[in-house]
Amino acid sequence: MSASAGRAILFMVLAILCFSLMDATVKALAPRIGVLSALWVRYAGQMAVVLLLVLPRLHLVVRTRYPGLQFLRSLLLMGATGFFFTGISRIPLTDATALMSLNPVLITLGAALFLGESLGPRRITGIALAMLGALIVIRPGSGVFQLAALFPVGAAVCYSAYAILTRRVGPDENPWTSLFYTGLVGTILLSLIAPAQWQAPDSFAWVLIVLVAAFGTMGQMLLIQAFSSGEATMLAPYAYCGLGFAAIWSALFYAEYPDLWTICGALVIAGSGLYVWHRETQLR
Repeated sequence: MSASAGRAILFMVLAILCFSLMDATVKALAPRIGVLSALWVRYAGQMAVVLLLVLPRLHLVVRTRYPGLQFLRSLLLMGATGFFFTGISRIPLTDATALMSLNPVLITLGAALFLGESLGPRRITGIALAMLGALIVIRPGSGVFQLAALFPVGAAVCYSAYAILTRRVGPDENPWTSLFYTGLVGTILLSLIAPAQWQAPDSFAWVLIVLVAAFGTMGQMLLIQAFSSGEATMLAPYAYCGLGFAAIWSALFYAEYPDLWTICGALVIAGSGLYVWHRETQLR
């Protein structure tokens, strides 16, 4: 492994660590100030950092060939984050993270349906296994089933649609342009609607707000560094580190321990995602 690849992997794992800590912090913050307010904190923090980074070339970054698609991408990402934040405020963090991990195989399915990418029997097998894993985690019809478990599934669907649109505009757009518009649209829309739901933070909530902004910002910067140093296909499997981090924070901070079914379902989802990734890279 080259030194550049090693740095990229390190940046990727650290980014996932920061995002997992942000999610764990949001789980504590959302009941105190509301999900919408927590969502605004997340986007406003990201937007501030992006503006600082692109300010010298802002006149170039704001140029886009696809204003409509950029707006739709931004709405989908905001929806994904909103659904996920709502989910982690109501169900264990490990369960929500496992269900959110459906997105790699959903992206594969969506790319076949909307971008004309091939969908052979192996990819179909991976998608079917991922859906089976989600059913194991959710367990519809059982006594432990909660409708709130559908929020992370909605987040995975929204994120997958966002990723597919990103693939669509990717070859023709500066990555900083796409990052700028996702932050801009989310911050503006949430600034319009969040004040109506705003709850005055107490002193501990302010600490959590600072942590959410800090973890989100560090995660975003590390992710940019990761994809600047290594190929996306090489880094993709390391996103599943988030499942392990979520289990640790869930147990450490909230005394929520995944049961056997959740562990099995998470392993099936992660395994199916890694299988699809393997088929798309090593064996193509």
